[in-house]
Amino acid sequence: MTQFDLTEEQSAIQEMAQRFTADRITPHAAEWDETHHFPRDVVRAAAELGFGAIYVSEESGGIGLGRLEAALIMEAMAYGCPSTSAFISIHNMASWMIDRFGSADLKARYLPAMVTGETLGSYCLTEPGSGSDAAALKTKAVRDGDHYVVSGSKAFISGGGVNELYVTMVRTGEDGPKGISCLVIEKDMPGVSFGANEKKLGWRSQPTAQVNFNSVRVPVANLVGAKGEGFRIAMSGLDGGRLNIGACSLGGAQRCLDEAIAYTRERRQFGQRIADFQATQFTLADMETELQAARTLLYAAAAKVTAGAPDRTKFAAMAKRLATDTGSAVVDRALQLHGGYGYLRDYPIERFFRDLRVHRILEGTNEIMRVIIARELLRQ
Repeated sequence: MTQFDLTEEQSAIQEMAQRFTADRITPHAAEWDETHHFPRDVVRAAAELGFGAIYVSEESGGIGLGRLEAALIMEAMAYGCPSTSAFISIHNMASWMIDRFGSADLKARYLPAMVTGETLGSYCLTEPGSGSDAAALKTKAVRDGDHYVVSGSKAFISGGGVNELYVTMVRTGEDGPKGISCLVIEKDMPGVSFGANEKKLGWRSQPTAQVNFNSVRVPVANLVGAKGEGFRIAMSGLDGGRLNIGACSLGGAQRCLDEAIAYTRERRQFGQRIADFQATQFTLADMETELQAARTLLYAAAAKVTAGAPDRTKFAAMAKRLATDTGSAVVDRALQLHGGYGYLRDYPIERFFRDLRVHRILEGTNEIMRVIIARELLRQ
């Protein structure tokens, strides 16, 4: 065994996630996409395996794994449906933030049901007027006795209108990152409302909607961490989220590479299999090489995030940028190898083409990933 091999435990986790995907996700993913169906029962079944609290501590009821194990699980599930896998990733990010930074009371009230998937959580940072410039968020929380009164809106929220909990970044103080705090807001609190389900290019198996707060009274006890720590908490959550989204791109791209290999072996043109053309072989070789390179970087970044390495944020940004760009490029070439058939819904390639496109935008755009990487380089 070398440092680049998975351990026996990691391989077992990967195989369990692959079996779950083959049984519960892959056979149904096309229908979920076609009908915009949110498979809550499947998400709950994944949580029963521990996949709803992958890096929540065992003391809080989670399975206490590292970020590499989480990436293996997300990659495996994205082989069947990147949209569903990414949704589970976001729930994991919300549950981890409560476990890592929340009070004992907050953890006791919310984590047991989040671990089992009975309660699902959303991560609320982006606003209609602040996307990449997240520190400019406007959603306001004003202290009133034992409550914060929250007003504002969050945009592009996965699980919006469906999930029970919203881990929300709010402004409790001055402009900029130091004035941001983090609150857990419940769906049923008076004043919480939701926009219409967004009509999206991809990610159709999960609901996405705007979340609105109209003078919502949230107990001060629902503060995650201390007042003013919200931006730091949000960014800590994004390190792991970026790895998971990169892993979702790897899983989706691997599926499309496998589909392309099978198709080119069967499809014949000019009297021979198109897999026998050297141009096809070179394309497949490049797809495999680039996918493995991105996977190796992502696994290395996951190990750094788990270890709390000083350069973990830079590596998470590099891995997210490379994995999501590579994933899109691999799927695009897989579609090209399928020719006109790749453009049809009869084949899975076009669904992955649509699902993976958003990965280069969310959890921080790939342009912002470059900003993070360059900033860290120039700081040295």
